[in-house]
Amino acid sequence: MEHRGKVKGIAARAALWSARHRTLAILGWIVFVAGTIVLSGQLGTRTATFAEQGNGDSGRAEKIVEGAGFPERPAGELVLIQNRAGTDRAAASAEVTRTLKTVSDVTDVQPAIQSPDGRSTLIAFSIKGDSETAKERVGPALDAVSKIQTKHPDLYVVEAGDASGDKLIGDELDAGLSRLSMLSIPVTLGILLVAFGAVVAALLPVGLAVTAVVAAIGLMAAGSRFAPTVDATSHVMLLVGLAVGVDYCLFYIRRERDERRAGADPERALMIAAQTSGRSIWISGLTVIVAMAGMFLTHDTTFVSFGLGTILVVATAVLGSLTALPAMLSALGDRVDAIKIPGLYRKRSDGRFWHGLLRVVLARPLISALVAVGLLGALASPVLDLRTRGEVIQDVSPDSPVIKGFQAISAAFPSKTTPAEVVVQAPTVKGERFDKALGEFRAAVERSGGTLVEPVDVRVNPAGTVAVVSVGLAGQGDDPAALAALKLLRGEVVPATLGAITGATVLVSGDTAGSVDFNHQLDKSLPWVFGFVLGLAFLLLLVSFRSVTVAITGVLLNLLSVAAAYGMLVYVFQYGHFEKQLGFTASDGIINWIPLFLFVILFGLSMDYHVFVLSRIREGHDRGLPTREAVREGVGRTAGVITSAAVVMVAVFALFATLPLTSTKELGVGLAAAVLLDATIIRAVLLPAVMAMLGRANWWLPSWLRWLPQVAHDLPTPPEPAAVEQRPLTPVG
Repeated sequence: MEHRGKVKGIAARAALWSARHRTLAILGWIVFVAGTIVLSGQLGTRTATFAEQGNGDSGRAEKIVEGAGFPERPAGELVLIQNRAGTDRAAASAEVTRTLKTVSDVTDVQPAIQSPDGRSTLIAFSIKGDSETAKERVGPALDAVSKIQTKHPDLYVVEAGDASGDKLIGDELDAGLSRLSMLSIPVTLGILLVAFGAVVAALLPVGLAVTAVVAAIGLMAAGSRFAPTVDATSHVMLLVGLAVGVDYCLFYIRRERDERRAGADPERALMIAAQTSGRSIWISGLTVIVAMAGMFLTHDTTFVSFGLGTILVVATAVLGSLTALPAMLSALGDRVDAIKIPGLYRKRSDGRFWHGLLRVVLARPLISALVAVGLLGALASPVLDLRTRGEVIQDVSPDSPVIKGFQAISAAFPSKTTPAEVVVQAPTVKGERFDKALGEFRAAVERSGGTLVEPVDVRVNPAGTVAVVSVGLAGQGDDPAALAALKLLRGEVVPATLGAITGATVLVSGDTAGSVDFNHQLDKSLPWVFGFVLGLAFLLLLVSFRSVTVAITGVLLNLLSVAAAYGMLVYVFQYGHFEKQLGFTASDGIINWIPLFLFVILFGLSMDYHVFVLSRIREGHDRGLPTREAVREGVGRTAGVITSAAVVMVAVFALFATLPLTSTKELGVGLAAAVLLDATIIRAVLLPAVMAMLGRANWWLPSWLRWLPQVAHDLPTPPEPAAVEQRPLTPVG
């Protein structure tokens, strides 16, 4: 391929090189993806330990325990026997104890203990072997307890614990992820088949998106050496990578096809796509990466892992879209429209509905803007009641017997499920000073009036330098009773007893303490994250479009979209609408990490559409069109592709709402709702209405910012006609 016309920008130069060396570019992408798989296999992915995921005092406490050399504890299980109609628990208790001692892989069956109210009996035991794999061996014990429950219908007999909980989560999540894997790619491909009406054109985005996700997950093996991963990172990478990768390819291919159908030759059509859609991909990808980088400011292992994973998957999607994609388009030429589907293949795809709506919006921009803002404001209004909470095991499958068992055990024996742990590190924890302080601690627990719950258990490491003192808290999770108990423990009881040991480091950990510390860390980092993301998004838009107005309106519109998504989350998950359809149980708050993560993801992803539409509008403006005409052309020409891209994103995100975890449901619903609003009300109504009202003010740039670099939004210059050799005329006759 020869270069014809002036080429500007990284995207166009990358496309030109790839088209000239298309075999090398395509093979290079395949080798790159394969290399990341090999790299991942050689290095392995480093997973964050439980201690590394902690924050504040609880995180420090877990690190002390992790490094103290405690013997590995087997997975613990509990069997609850509770009165219903019957009152004789003794026979059932004896049968449970006798049966468990004969079950394979069961060890250390403890004597039964009674609850303070006399209604419940608890029997503790362990699963042999590595606690990490105990879920694979807990099945026989669960079956044995289930049979005893069948024999005693007048009692409530249930098992719950570490291994059974891991088995439940693993089985539920594996089934959900298998369903997601089976559905996400076929659903995406089906939408693209409808959008393009041709099989080859539909396969390209799916293929590039999937390979980009695979490559990014491979690169994460190296990245995990600097930021260890958490379990959910790969799911988030799939979520973001599939949506973004397909969108980027969709923008590129649609523009190339449109230019080709408008009469441009293959080379010029590819160059126009590279210099317009390619530039939009470059800018929006950079904006997404900047937004994701905001998660690093939380200094939280989970957010840092999410941030690195999403940055890698977006970067690989951009790389593939700017190199391998133009090479494949150059190689295929018009064969990209091969295997046309009758009834779906169309020469043009602008969409009559959007053009009709746009005519109304531009004819009455003020009224349209007020209606759009009013609707978004109504959707966002529940956000004023937004509360957050920690993740609990009930968020997995609330109707499961194991989950119900956890809840019942927590209510009857709070010190046995999620106790607070006071970690004491000192030169020695075996002397008289420690014993005296421990005695004072026990006495303080007795005087607490049930706020702190006995028994008080103590573990000491082999070196005798670290002790873990466990005590129950009234209440469960983040409820007011548990928070009040933790406040009493940290603020009064520990400082006056164990905390008074000279030279000792004394810290409180446990589920409630970990949740409180996480929330505190999140509250401290939120202003920095929001400021970082908003500030850099503003700067990127300012530099890309050389307009203060465009940058301000872009940030404000995206904030409105995020607020509406938050409001819908509160309406669904906090107020309890659509519980049956989505399969969750409403609670008094949104899971604490969701709002920040949604803000970062949505602010990044919404730039896809925003940059794409604005670039097309700016093209018209640079050609001399009045602002209103440039808006009409830009929004009208991009309506079809944005609709297709939005449908892909909404479908992929909605599939995540089918996973069993409440957090993934909130993530899927929040992202799907926000993208739907963004592609319809924001981009099709509010953006054109606001730009129509602002007119020339859209492109305002103060004189002291004229030094900003020029980013070309014009089309490549058409090729000059070949020079015709002038020969003298020869007279005839």
